[in-house]
Amino acid sequence: MWQVDRPKYTAGNSFRVCISRIQDPELKKRLRKAETFVITAAASYAASAESVTLHSLEQGDFIPDGVTKEELTSVYTSRMAKKKAVGRHIYDELILAAEDGRCPLCGQRPVSTLDHHLPKTLYPALVVDPLNLVPACADCNKLKRDVAPHSSEEETIHPYFDKIECDPWLRADVIDVAPAAVRFSVSPPENWSSTLTKRVRHHFKTFGLASLYASQAAQEVGNIRYYLTQLYEADTTQGAQRVSDHLREQAESRRQAHINSWQTATYSALADSSWFCQGGFA
Repeated sequence: MWQVDRPKYTAGNSFRVCISRIQDPELKKRLRKAETFVITAAASYAASAESVTLHSLEQGDFIPDGVTKEELTSVYTSRMAKKKAVGRHIYDELILAAEDGRCPLCGQRPVSTLDHHLPKTLYPALVVDPLNLVPACADCNKLKRDVAPHSSEEETIHPYFDKIECDPWLRADVIDVAPAAVRFSVSPPENWSSTLTKRVRHHFKTFGLASLYASQAAQEVGNIRYYLTQLYEADTTQGAQRVSDHLREQAESRRQAHINSWQTATYSALADSSWFCQGGFA
């Protein structure tokens, strides 16, 4: 759930580029006539995204007269997303905007596609609006599905509009079992509104982040088991403290990169677990 810088392209210039090489004169004329509608729809979308009221947008207000949903959808699939398409350079720039090439919706898997934040099947006027196109991994794009929010609480976190990385909200707890496991949850700070808290929890559930992070954490614990054993056995009286100190250093190092990464939460939880530091890692 990372923030991404907003695209430099506007809905208007993106739409113009994508329809610029249409050979069918009648179709091109109808699409050109829809340009003003597309620009107005994009402005309404941006204002609603800022105020967390995307759920209030009427789907019928995003279908211009004279153009079908299929024709608008094709502007994206055939003239932006398709390789060597006239608008492909815009698609590629949006893909590359994600930090480290990772999906901002899960913060874990590599970006491989663009997700329509509001589904293109329901809001066709936004089909090539850059602010509605979020770099994402294939799994997150599939999990989100073509579903529109019905309330502010059902609006998933928007990487272009929401800034939640300044506050620590991802919690991890060590489960005292062999092998050690880590459980993840959302623990909102006091300054968050109830709406933001519900949105983050909804996002967390929608994209299955608890199970994704738990799987990654389990692998990480396995990877560091040997080194922790060496630390612990090197000092019979201070072994647990040495392990805890090491884990805390690792947590701080990862916190400097991302305050709410699963790695930061995992190492912090492991360092705080006396059971784990006293040999639970083995």
